[in-house]
Amino acid sequence: MLLDRIMLATGVHSSVCYLHTWRNLQMIMSKKKESFTISNLVQVYRASKQRFDTDETFKEYARKRVVELQAGEENARKTWKAICEASRIEFDQVYQRLGVSSKLEEKGESAYNAMLQDIVAKLEAQGMAIESEGALVVFDESQDKNKVPLIIRKSDGGFNYATTDLAAAAYRSQELNASRVLYVTDAGQASHFRQVFQVARRAGLVSTTISLEHVPFGLVQGEDGKKFKTRSGDTVKLKELLDEAVVRAKADLEQRTSNPDLDQDELAAAIGIAAVKYADLKVNRESNYRFSFEKMLALSGNTAPYMLYSYARIAGIKRQCADDGLFDTYGSDIALILEKDEDRNLARVLARFAPTLADLDTDLRPNILCEYLYELSQTFNRFYEACPVRRASTTELAASRASLCAATANTLRLGLRLLGIPVLERL
Repeated sequence: MLLDRIMLATGVHSSVCYLHTWRNLQMIMSKKKESFTISNLVQVYRASKQRFDTDETFKEYARKRVVELQAGEENARKTWKAICEASRIEFDQVYQRLGVSSKLEEKGESAYNAMLQDIVAKLEAQGMAIESEGALVVFDESQDKNKVPLIIRKSDGGFNYATTDLAAAAYRSQELNASRVLYVTDAGQASHFRQVFQVARRAGLVSTTISLEHVPFGLVQGEDGKKFKTRSGDTVKLKELLDEAVVRAKADLEQRTSNPDLDQDELAAAIGIAAVKYADLKVNRESNYRFSFEKMLALSGNTAPYMLYSYARIAGIKRQCADDGLFDTYGSDIALILEKDEDRNLARVLARFAPTLADLDTDLRPNILCEYLYELSQTFNRFYEACPVRRASTTELAASRASLCAATANTLRLGLRLLGIPVLERL
């Protein structure tokens, strides 16, 4: 959602969540049910996956069910809709906790199902698609048969990711008139998207001016550098991870403060979820990183709590200066008085915010913004120690420093909002 907020800030206003892919359902589709809960859905998936990996008859049956689903068979559609509805309920709960916009458009693989036959027919008519071992495939421009082709129709007549991705690209170009499309997936999909983009352009499915960009990300690992999983070996659920972050944040708050004016539960939820988000975004998106609650909740270093405390510190200064009206002049034509190195350093860092956003829009690397906000927070805290506001030697100097504080607060608030992190006025 960070990239969504960046695109919105630069005038783009369409974001699509690509959910409910056929392939992830092929094992579950063997169960003819009209209702699921997320818990029994997980149980069914695990049992079906184990059987899918060991039972060839079941594997063939499951694949046929997906072909039936793509063809619109009534019972398959009922089961699929039940799976989607159970998933959607759980997604919405997590989205709400993460602050994901309600304007996010859900458009999964099924949305393009009606286009698939036409996409395949067009590729065949152009002589790009040829039969290979019963499947329909497209080789790259070199037509080197030693290279792995893009399969657009399987030997059983079913379509796959490549077919749908081609249809989706065509829809986004022809119907949405998109000028830039970002595909945010794990780095392992890089080769797939290179093929899809190449075929889409060769076949004329997209405009010549559209930018199709794969935005890859790395893996989250445990503190031991191995696959991130629970003690029992299961995949870590995001909901449970967020719950744990909030519990730890609350325990930390209770040790440090007992201010009755602060809602500890509300603060813990804000800090815990912010810490998880920031820890994920501060790393170069293509790098793997080791997940650590202790490090992400630390009050020092490049963490969300450090940024939030920096902002809350400025909010505290503003409250202290309320009677003086020093912050009321922010935004007016006040001459900055950069008396000390700390004044000058803060002004220099603030001036780099716009170029940082420009780099972020180009490179699509959230860690660029995180590194900037960390540097800004560090620079402000040094300024705070060396440059008093209310006790400045002159009224003009006090107003200048209040303006620097206000500009820092606004920059932190906007930067953190782009990261999906709301600021806190008190901590």
